[in-house]
Amino acid sequence: MDTLDLLLHPVRLRIVHAMSGGRARTTSELCARLSDVPKTTVYRHVGLLAEGGVLEVADEQRVRGAVERHYRLRGERTAIDARAGASMTLEEHRRGFAAAMAALLAEFNAYLDRDGADPAADSVGYRQGVVWLSHDEITEMADELRAVFAARAANQPGPGRVPRLMSLILFPTEEPPQGSDR
Repeated sequence: MDTLDLLLHPVRLRIVHAMSGGRARTTSELCARLSDVPKTTVYRHVGLLAEGGVLEVADEQRVRGAVERHYRLRGERTAIDARAGASMTLEEHRRGFAAAMAALLAEFNAYLDRDGADPAADSVGYRQGVVWLSHDEITEMADELRAVFAARAANQPGPGRVPRLMSLILFPTEEPPQGSDR
């Protein structure tokens, strides 16, 4: 299974999210983190991600006669890069978007179901708006957003830091005018 197929699944996307920040976790810890997903499903998808090279074994320990593995992400296999995205079919884009939205909805519901969830205090935001941009302007904006995210992407877990899931979705809502460069 290639990286594209591995990552175009909502449960596997949630596992990747849960493993971010250089953390190593056992499958049992992932089951606790994804408590709304059946344990057998989490174990199956961890196995697929490990077989596919998205996860690697960081450590193994014997616990009550069984081997307990701590997994971590292998950085180069955890995202669909621009080249892979450009080669995706329309159906693969449809699947990818559906998987991303399912994972996002499940993560948001898990957040709301936690004791003490406070969207206002946690700076939760979800906004939509339309901006009118030419091809050059959208390219410039994407570069600016990449720079903003890159400035924080290397942050590791630390005091006062919690992982925050960010999703940015851009697509034209109308067909471009005839003769435009998209």
